[in-house]
Amino acid sequence: MKIFYWSPFLSNIATIDAVVNSIKSIKKFDKKKKIQPYIIDATGEWIEKSDKTKNLNVISLDKKKYYNSLPKGGYVKSRLSQILIFLLSFNKLRKLLKHEKPEYLIAHLIISLPLLLFNIFDFKTKLIIRISGTPKMNFLRKFFWSKFSKKVKIVTCPTKTTYDNLKRLKIFPEEKLKILYDPVISIKHILINKNETIEKSLSKDTYILSIGRLTRQKNFSLLIKFYNEINKKYPDIKLVILGEGEERTNLEAQIKKYQLEEKIFLLGFKKNVFSYINQCQCFVSSSLYEDPGFAIVEAGCLNKIIFAADSKTGPSEILNESKRGYLFENDNYKSLVNNFYDYKNSSKEIVYKKKIEIKKYCKNFTFFSHYTKLIKIIS
Repeated sequence: MKIFYWSPFLSNIATIDAVVNSIKSIKKFDKKKKIQPYIIDATGEWIEKSDKTKNLNVISLDKKKYYNSLPKGGYVKSRLSQILIFLLSFNKLRKLLKHEKPEYLIAHLIISLPLLLFNIFDFKTKLIIRISGTPKMNFLRKFFWSKFSKKVKIVTCPTKTTYDNLKRLKIFPEEKLKILYDPVISIKHILINKNETIEKSLSKDTYILSIGRLTRQKNFSLLIKFYNEINKKYPDIKLVILGEGEERTNLEAQIKKYQLEEKIFLLGFKKNVFSYINQCQCFVSSSLYEDPGFAIVEAGCLNKIIFAADSKTGPSEILNESKRGYLFENDNYKSLVNNFYDYKNSSKEIVYKKKIEIKKYCKNFTFFSHYTKLIKIIS
């Protein structure tokens, strides 16, 4: 059985790992090798990620690799690039599906292209739509998805929250909706990487950590405001943010405004985040929305106390009304400050219980759990 993954991306996003890990879970647990998974490379984006796709099958749609020439950064540029990928890949993807006839095409990103193709042409392939992140359901997207939903075999949702939202909106028939947690955790991989050496100035339990692209969605500006407040009471704690993006200049200006250049560190993109998570005192997700929030799951697996914005998306579901961590009011740094003080004043027993509960829940995101649920869906 051949399964093709369609997921053209423009920057370092969690969906990249979701696709790679899904394939790795198949290769690891499909003992009889009945499934042959492939990644479709639209513009050369997956060739750029050769470190992640090593030993994986990648099919190039075009000999020309124009990924590095695509506009990147910001809403307008990203939308323009998506349109270009759509137009340049339309006929090539059609020909590939007609020729190779995979059993399934799992579409993660720019799903408008496979949706349109499957409604125009008659393929032997079954289409699975994978909802990646929290979709912004504007009128155009809702109309488009609803109109072309007939040719969709299954729609997989990364959280129950997304499942419930799509069920309420009635975009896809309810029987087509399935919950499929992302394969975030490979215990072996975490154990190998969690003790890698990091900056000497970041000794164990001396810093608060956050991870994500430097975008407005991640709301790191709020995190800096929060730190400026708690620094007055806990001056020995630092703040570390891992990630790169278009908001770097604005964040650096904010840090300079508060005169916190020696306390807040924007360390850029890191291949291995586990060593940083392992050494931190606690993890904070300030995102306006996430679905589910890979870094939250990884931090929970490494026994860290987690703070997350109550965005009514993935993090809210994961932390379950603060039973598995501390939920603060979305986009409210004072609420985060108050939750941090509550954590500092809590007994060891309360903190320990939250750590145990989040670690138990994170088992839903293991490679094996993902594989067993995926097999049920495609069977």
